[in-house]
Formats: sequence, C-alpha cells, structure tokens
Amino acid sequence: MSGHSKWSTIKRKKAATDQKRGNLFTKLVREITIAAKMGGGDPSGNPRLRLAIDSARANSMPQENIQRAIKKGTGELEGVTYEEITYEGYGPGGIALIIETATDNRNRTVADVRHVMNRHNGSLGENGSVAWMFQRKGSIDVARNAVDEERLMEVLLDAGLEDLNADDEQFYNVITDVKDLEAAKSALEDAGIPFENAKMDLVPDNLVELDGDDAAKAMRLIDALENCDDVQAVYSNIEISEEVINSLDS
Repeated sequence: MSGHSKWSTIKRKKAATDQKRGNLFTKLVREITIAAKMGGGDPSGNPRLRLAIDSARANSMPQENIQRAIKKGTGELEGVTYEEITYEGYGPGGIALIIETATDNRNRTVADVRHVMNRHNGSLGENGSVAWMFQRKGSIDVARNAVDEERLMEVLLDAGLEDLNADDEQFYNVITDVKDLEAAKSALEDAGIPFENAKMDLVPDNLVELDGDDAAKAMRLIDALENCDDVQAVYSNIEISEEVINSLDS
C-alpha cells in the first residue's frame, strides 16, 4: 500500500537509530561467538559466522574484537557460554512477534522479555504460537541507484532468487532460500553490484496493517525489546505508515 512499509523496510529505516545503541557491539560479539561455537572458527566453512563477521565489519567493529569473539566461541579463549532461546508472542493490534535471544542466564532473560511485553501492551505466547506465520529466508538489500530491476533479476535468476521486493524507494530487497544466500551474494559480487545487510531473516507470510495509536504502541514495544541486553533480533509481521516510522527519530 502506498505510504506504508513492510517490516523489512521498517527495520532498515530504524537502523540508523539502532546503531547508536551502546549494546550493538555486544549483540554482534554474541552472534560471532555462538556462530563460531556451533560451526567452527573458519568463516569459509561456516556461513553463519561469515554473515556475522560481515555484519560486524559493516558496523565498524575492530578486527581484534572479531577475532577475540571467534576464539571465545571455539574455546581458544575463556568466555561466557551463551544459549539461544526464542520467544513468541503478540503485540498491539494483534501483530505477531518472534524474539531471538542469546543469554547466559535464561531466568533473567525471560523475566526481562516478559516485563517489556507486559509494560507495552504485548503478551508472550507458547512455542509455535506464531512461528508458523514466518519462513526462514536469505535477505539482501541492494540500492536502487546501483542497478535497475531488470538487470538485478537477470543476475540473480540462476542464483536462487525467490522474490524481489521493490516497494522501498531506496532499496530492492532480495529474498532467497537460506541455502542460496551465499550463491546470491557471489552472483552480485561477480556482477559488480554492491549490496548490504546480507543475512538470514524471518519473513512473514502475511502482514498486519497498523495505523495511529496501535502502530505507535507496537513500535515502542519493538524498540523496548531490542533494547534488552539479551535480545539479538525481533521479527514481526507489522506494516505501518511512513509517518509513524519517521516519528521514531523525533
């Protein structure tokens, strides 16, 4: 709908604000550590680690911090042991929320998440209550001024392209199967097309359109969740107006 944005676009427009948060590097370090623990410290054989390192570099994390996080994950250096826990729930207007966390104290984390949900008109649900509404996909952003849509589709058709969202005024959002994400990145690199935010994402099957008070409440809830130290990512099926998105910076 004209004047409205899907969650992928909302997240991108919030990025400038999110990057100012003091806990951004903490989240990146945890993701690198977990990825290295699960799949080893060699990014060439560990796609999740490679994506985490790319994200850290895009956010100007020093190389020594990246290497230290990898070594903590592989056990070469002592460090905190994190476990990944996913929570599901609902927000204002009936939106679905999936909250991914990395924690060394699950009791603290669930208490923090439940407190934020209760305070901001949300509620936690049972495991599986909203997960069925989302699919795990590969996601890449490509600036619209870098390539035209026809050329972009031509480059990616044989690299696993499933969907190309051109609703955003500044970016195309490329969607692939998770297993094809690396192939899509390689195709873009080979074609000399710059891209950013290459990651594994949870993409909703359907969107819930919110306006007015519900939209503002939902965004306050999501911001509060993202500010929790143990929360790594929040996914939603929200669709809201540009006016509400822009008001986040005011």
